[in-house]
Amino acid sequence: MNVVCIDGDFVGAEAAKISVWDHGFLYGDAVFETMRAYGGRVFALEEHLKRLRQGAEILRLQIPQSDAELGALLHETVKRNDLADAYLRLTCSRGPGPIGIDPALCSRPTLVIMAKPPAAAEKLYSEGVSLGICPVRRNHPLALPPAVKSANFLNNILAKIWAKEAGYTEALLLSQEGWVSETTVSNIFFVRGNHVFTPAAEVGILQGVTRKYVAEVIKALQLPLTEGRFKPDELFKASEIFLTNSGSEVIPVTALDGRTVGKGVPGELTKQIHSALRQAIGDYCSNSGDI
Repeated sequence: MNVVCIDGDFVGAEAAKISVWDHGFLYGDAVFETMRAYGGRVFALEEHLKRLRQGAEILRLQIPQSDAELGALLHETVKRNDLADAYLRLTCSRGPGPIGIDPALCSRPTLVIMAKPPAAAEKLYSEGVSLGICPVRRNHPLALPPAVKSANFLNNILAKIWAKEAGYTEALLLSQEGWVSETTVSNIFFVRGNHVFTPAAEVGILQGVTRKYVAEVIKALQLPLTEGRFKPDELFKASEIFLTNSGSEVIPVTALDGRTVGKGVPGELTKQIHSALRQAIGDYCSNSGDI
């Protein structure tokens, strides 16, 4: 039976309920993080909680639990679900209150932590995915700052709907100005020669925790890495493209807008970077302790 943590209490999935008056449900007024546990240890826990608090601060949302308390609850959720490797989602909403968008209507936030086995991704690693350049643009940073990983995910959902209807695995969103930004749930990297490129933060992206670690392993492999502003045409010149996120680590892209990327199979540099990331994950989880 799945076990869910709600405000520090652990209940079975069937009993896991929040109020219909919760402003996370009513307005998407919430922040969340998705994480991976390996061997019972939550990878990059400090970075995930830091990003969670940064987003909450922008929304003036107070998270009452300390980092140590959140870390303990995350690890306990993994344990109670009898998992070693797990996909975790932590959500903190504004909490229940009368209808109305004023945050002051809510007196206490709601904390929910869920865990499940990680999705099988071996087929993605061996075959790659298709990517389509989406007509839905990334929301402008002045409208909803990309640093806020909020429960209002409609921008990404609309892009995902487009991708499914167009026959692509994923949608690539451009910024309002037409720069390559990210996909619905991943950051993007591309390779030309042995040079790796990725959109800069100022384009308007969520700075992924896995993106950060991938950038570190790229530099450790002594490969040049450039963050900048890129038009979609730059991607069509790439020999390799890959996506990064916490759930699936590194995902090769083998087709873009109906065109083959490189040789149409996962690239050797992509595989090398993924292998180095997994080594970094293993090192982290072997040496980490609870916050």
